[in-house]
Amino acid sequence: MDSYTVLHRALREGANVHALSFDYGQRHAKELEVARGVCQRLQVPHQVVDIRAIHGLIDNSALTDNQRDIPEGDYQPDNLTDTVVPNRNMVLLSLAIAKAVNIGAERVDYGAHGGDHTLYPDCRPEFVQRMDDVAKIANFSPIEVHAPYLTSSKAEIVAAGISMNLDYAQTWTCYRGEALACGRCGSCRERLAAFAANRMEDPLAYVTVPSS
Repeated sequence: MDSYTVLHRALREGANVHALSFDYGQRHAKELEVARGVCQRLQVPHQVVDIRAIHGLIDNSALTDNQRDIPEGDYQPDNLTDTVVPNRNMVLLSLAIAKAVNIGAERVDYGAHGGDHTLYPDCRPEFVQRMDDVAKIANFSPIEVHAPYLTSSKAEIVAAGISMNLDYAQTWTCYRGEALACGRCGSCRERLAAFAANRMEDPLAYVTVPSS
C-alpha cells in the first residue's frame, strides 16, 4: 500500500518513474506479482531485481524462514521483532540508489512510514535521514532519498490514496503469499484498521476479517 501510494504520488508530480522490486526470497513473494501488474497497467518501467543469493544472510526472520510461524495479532514488540529482516531496507535502498545514479535520476522514492509504532529501525526518520545523507556523498551524483509518508500513519496514507482515487484492491500487504490475505498477521490488521479509521471497507479479499 505504501509503495503503491508513493508511486502514484510521484506520477502525479510528473516524475519520470522507474519502478524497482526485489526478490530476496521473501515468503510473501506475491507482492512481486502484484507490483508487476500495477506497473503494467500504469505503463511504468518495472525491474524485478533477483537478489535471492543473499537469502542465507537474512534468513533469521519469519518473513524469510519457512520453518517459522508468521506472528498473528496486532503489532507488539514481542511479535513485531520476529518480522524484521536483517538490514533489508539498507540493502534495497543501496541498490535503488545505484540504479538512480546509473540512469541519471535525482531521487529514490521510499515508501517507509513510522506510523504509531517505531520498532522497525529502517522505517524511522533517523534511518532515512542517514541514508539520505550518505546517498548525497556516496557517488559523484548526489541522490535524494525521498520518503513522503515517513511521519504518516497507515490511516493517513489510505486517506491520501483515497484523495487520488486509488484502487487498493490492486495492492498486497499480507505477510503470507497465499491466494487471499490472511487478515490475522500484524500487516493485515494494520491495513484493516487504516480503512476502518477512514470509515471504508478494504476492497481486498481476506480469509478472515477480525471483528476488532
